[in-house]
Amino acid sequence: MEIIKLINALPGAVAQGLIWGIMAIGVYITYRVLDIADLTVDGSMCTGGAVCIMMMLSGQNVWVSLLCALLAGMAAGLATGLFHTFMGIPAILSGILTQLGLWSVNLKIMGKANQAINVDKYKLLVSLRFVKGVSVYKNTIFVVAVIIVILIAVLYWFFGTELGCSIRATGCNDRMARAQGINTDFNRVLGLMISNGLVAFSGALLSQYQGFADINMGRGAIVIGLAAVIIGEALFGRIFHNFGFRLLGLVLGSVVYYLVVQAVIWRGIDTDLLKLLTALVVAVFLAIPTWKSRYFSGHGKKPAKSKQ
Repeated sequence: MEIIKLINALPGAVAQGLIWGIMAIGVYITYRVLDIADLTVDGSMCTGGAVCIMMMLSGQNVWVSLLCALLAGMAAGLATGLFHTFMGIPAILSGILTQLGLWSVNLKIMGKANQAINVDKYKLLVSLRFVKGVSVYKNTIFVVAVIIVILIAVLYWFFGTELGCSIRATGCNDRMARAQGINTDFNRVLGLMISNGLVAFSGALLSQYQGFADINMGRGAIVIGLAAVIIGEALFGRIFHNFGFRLLGLVLGSVVYYLVVQAVIWRGIDTDLLKLLTALVVAVFLAIPTWKSRYFSGHGKKPAKSKQ
């Protein structure tokens, strides 16, 4: 009976993992491509959900609502970018300031801490009810998978353009990029806008999936995003070398994370400890490169003989 419960819960875990995989792509753009630790995502995740739900409640089409959620996230990224480049505030503090400000903005957007939406009254693109027992084209897993393929294709094309390559060059070597005449400040702002736009888009899908937007829905999102990035790189980094496939690996890492979470819940571990476990997993994976270089780089090597 217990194993049947786990099997029945797996499709929901896959669907949620795919939705958070979009968020993981946004985190990857700042964390790996731009080499910036951006904490805006904890706020922009909720912003996307709040904008999407409130627009749908006001009678807007789901696609228009998703587009506005994407633009709202890009505006949050713009604020962080301007704090960092125009005002000279360190990137991590810029993200914290924007995240703090978004708490009030999100409350104003929703009018209260929580706004629910009924799948029976509104035409939602994804929903928890659409995971099982529906047509394939309406299934949440299929819909989100198609969206992810389209997003990865667009991002792969964009980061192959001159502008996209200049963003990657900015994150790779800031001084060399400036020496080549690249406007690094503009690229940082644009990268933060793209990242937070994707995070807000993920928040919009998540709010539809769970049937509500909540002021706390983005809390700890950066840790989950980092967990997906690190797990994806650890499991698929040596297999996927192409940029597009790397993004796919992040999504798969997010799915693996949520499958593990579901298994942990199934084993009866206290759900209050999930974020602690996630934080520990991220900390360990982040420490592995340092441990390798510090403790294992010279392992098994014979000391060189000195020349007389």
